[in-house]
Amino acid sequence: MNDGEVERQIDQMVRFIKQEAEEKANEINVSAEEEFNIQKLQQLDAEKARIRKEYEKKESSGDAKKKIERSKQLNNTRIKVLQAREDAVQQVVKESQAKLSEISKDSTKYKALLVDLIVQALGKLAENDVLIKTRKVDQGVVKECVEEAKKKYKSLFGQDAPTMKLNEKDFLPPPPSSAAKVDEEDNCCGGVAVTSADGNIVCSNTLDDRLHIAYSQNLPSIRATLFGIEAPVRT
Repeated sequence: MNDGEVERQIDQMVRFIKQEAEEKANEINVSAEEEFNIQKLQQLDAEKARIRKEYEKKESSGDAKKKIERSKQLNNTRIKVLQAREDAVQQVVKESQAKLSEISKDSTKYKALLVDLIVQALGKLAENDVLIKTRKVDQGVVKECVEEAKKKYKSLFGQDAPTMKLNEKDFLPPPPSSAAKVDEEDNCCGGVAVTSADGNIVCSNTLDDRLHIAYSQNLPSIRATLFGIEAPVRT
């Protein structure tokens, strides 16, 4: 084999090796590109999932905050409504007390009322001796009521009335100085408080206490009259 043939064989081998190398390089490039694309897609999907989860978390947190805020607003509204209704009821009570304070100004009607209040208290106490506590300004009219109360008691219960004495040392609070002050604790619209002789048993038949009893017993119907049937509040 001459030098020319050797040279040609060497060139062929070089071209073959070069071609093999290029093909291998292409395979590596294709494989690397595929691996890169796969990893890129995986990272992209993972990032999308992370962002989606974070968004859902923020959205859920936002919804929770909205619900909490709405609940607070509803509660505040309920409190305001309840307070307004309570104020309205108390205004009715105050107006009723103001009217009660006017009863004693009609001596005839007030005297008849005092007789009934005394007789009722005597029946409840069932004591042989009682003390009648009054407002200081009512001492005179209550003295006039005693005999009439005895007669009415006997007529109702078929027996003599207990012995009645006026408490001349301790009195009920005075009348309110004005209609604006009828709900103060240091005044009384009228009536009597009848006690056992030792003072241990008390039947308070003042107009103020009778109003409070009527208020407590009829509060549901008072509210129904003022506000109607209440519909439930939806949350």
